[in-house]
Amino acid sequence: MADTFDDLENLIACPHCDALYHVVSPKVGERAVCHRCHAVLIAPKRRAGMSIIMLALSVIVLVFGSIWFPFLTIHTSGFSNSATLLDAAFAFTDGPLLLLSLPVLALIVVIPLARVMLLIYVLWPVVLDRKPYQKAREAFLLSEKLRPWSMAEIFALGCAVALVKVADLALIGFGPAFYMFCTLVVIIVVQDNYMCRWSIWASLDPERDV
Repeated sequence: MADTFDDLENLIACPHCDALYHVVSPKVGERAVCHRCHAVLIAPKRRAGMSIIMLALSVIVLVFGSIWFPFLTIHTSGFSNSATLLDAAFAFTDGPLLLLSLPVLALIVVIPLARVMLLIYVLWPVVLDRKPYQKAREAFLLSEKLRPWSMAEIFALGCAVALVKVADLALIGFGPAFYMFCTLVVIIVVQDNYMCRWSIWASLDPERDV
């Protein structure tokens, strides 16, 4: 790490401990790691852009599948019922509780879907070696700001806890949407860990040669 930091465009800060470094771009397959907290700062990968786009398209398909197909079926005392993911999101529809259903739907469906669509918008021209679309940097920034609010995995954990508590009272069956949603959660986690954000920002540089 250098003693002075006058060239701001060639600096990178660790997102975990705020240590400041001069950027030295590693080769494909190598990693730049923070010396203080060992967080990975830069990790370029071959054909990463296309891989992220394919994962994003998979998330879109799984989101719509999770909405359309039954999520859970419940059998008890000779009665049975099934619920979709939307039914679960809108479980609180009485009076003021409706205001709780809308954020739940946004956190588990709308925001994850918006994030992957923004990533496709940002990365598609990059993987084709074309000039980034207008407002691509703003789109990627919005995607990153939405990341803490994408809570599909939190909803999945909540469902798991609820199912354990209900299992003694009724026979629970898992519909196709349940497995789609679980796969969706795994893909989102893999995508976020696979993504090299520094490489994406660098590819969106307006002065980048295409």
